[in-house]
Amino acid sequence: MVSTTFRRIVTPCWRPFGVGEGSVPDDDGNGRLDGLLWYKDSGNHLTGEFSMAVVQANALLEDHSQLESGPVSFDESGPEATFVGVYDGHGGPEAARFVNERLFYNMRRCASEQRGVSPDVITRAFVATEEEFLGLVQEQWRTRPQLASVGACCLVGVVCNGLLYVANAGDSRVVLGRLQSPFKEMKAVQLSSEHNASVESVRDELRLLHPNDPNIVVLKHKVWRVKGIIQVSRSIGDAYLKRAEFNQEPLLPKFRVAERFEKPIMRAEPTITVHKIHPEDQFLIFASDGLWEHLSNQEAVDIVNSCPRNGVARRLVKAALQVAAKKREMRYSDLEKIEPGIRRHFHDDITVIVVFLHSANLGIRTPVSVRGGGELSGNAIF
Repeated sequence: MVSTTFRRIVTPCWRPFGVGEGSVPDDDGNGRLDGLLWYKDSGNHLTGEFSMAVVQANALLEDHSQLESGPVSFDESGPEATFVGVYDGHGGPEAARFVNERLFYNMRRCASEQRGVSPDVITRAFVATEEEFLGLVQEQWRTRPQLASVGACCLVGVVCNGLLYVANAGDSRVVLGRLQSPFKEMKAVQLSSEHNASVESVRDELRLLHPNDPNIVVLKHKVWRVKGIIQVSRSIGDAYLKRAEFNQEPLLPKFRVAERFEKPIMRAEPTITVHKIHPEDQFLIFASDGLWEHLSNQEAVDIVNSCPRNGVARRLVKAALQVAAKKREMRYSDLEKIEPGIRRHFHDDITVIVVFLHSANLGIRTPVSVRGGGELSGNAIF
């Protein structure tokens, strides 16, 4: 029997989109904008279709994302792949936008040097992007010291030659929809490891790395935080928690750590897993934690499995917003009217990219490059 909760979430899949909700297949290249919602309902990558959606909650959009499909090195004989990146900023949008501009480029450069894709290549790309951003912080230290307090959680997936590489630094998440035998049920399989102090193994890792710091993780207002400040333990950026030179004036006192530190408190190196793609592996859901705050892995997989592919990322965003509205005992239509900034009190920025792994469109070789969010975030940063 279908549960009431599940029926409530997936029922919209069986009725047409409303006016302005884009019931026509989306072939507009870079997506469409509808208020605080940006979406690209459908597109093709090397081995299937994809769907993307972003909704803004912060005054400036702090989520940035991309999907790149085609060559993943600068060598003409190099591999082709689909690259997915979800970058969830905190403290501001600068780090996430910087990663959106530089991480894929750095991966292509590293893949050219190493002649292929590998966990080492992806790690090198993360580290190179981190060094570039910290260099920018150094350059602007006197005029824009607040850049030292900005960071981004980074989730990357690379589908190449039948393998999926997942690299994560932070608390975004990728979930696989797998067709489970013998009853052909669609099972949710989480493929990423999250670096959030609420996870006991993350606290253990931090204590092991900082044995002489009794305050490396602190329980504050019933929430575990690194140094009592931030929940995530890995990111690109957050220079003030990585280099002591940025943990001082002119950075505002509210951002600074009281004790001087000799080694970085946070890290940029991702946790990487390699998954061989099997025929029963149907699709991947990449999303910032704004989605997972409201939907479980299985709920998200059930929605994707039950809805048409066209517009399914937007369906996931809408399902999460409906849950967010219900938690606050308000109507979804009223939530939609709340302005960015104030809206952050109800839900976070949410980015969703759904990548289908198999389709009849095999053999597509036209390079694809899509950046999520359009002009949602307003003015340029640098």
